[in-house]
Amino acid sequence: MKILLDTHIFLWFISKDKSLSNEFKQNLRDQQNEVYLSVASVWEITIKYQLGKLPLPDKAEIYIPTQRKRHQIDSLIIDEGSIKQLAELPRQHRDPFDRIIIAQALQHDLTLATVDKKVRRYPVNLL
Repeated sequence: MKILLDTHIFLWFISKDKSLSNEFKQNLRDQQNEVYLSVASVWEITIKYQLGKLPLPDKAEIYIPTQRKRHQIDSLIIDEGSIKQLAELPRQHRDPFDRIIIAQALQHDLTLATVDKKVRRYPVNLL
């Protein structure tokens, strides 16, 4: 399975947050699965860190790539096909980071790992 992490799932996973279910943990640790983090999530985390809304143990630009590599999570760029998908998404949700992540999941046929109820309303494969 190819899994795209919503930002909160990535943060919960790397911090061993108890909010993350065993099902998510097992799928993210399964070596047969390919796990991705969108650069949109990196952008979102960095902004929230800079605004003081998200404490991290190190600077975001150091911590996020280190954790991504440590947990064998690949980076997913934002390509033109994803932007086209974004333009075609129904306007059910206003969060720009969530919307591009949804578009990427659709464009690249990825399973989206999220517990966000608003995101789960979109026609995307869900974990």
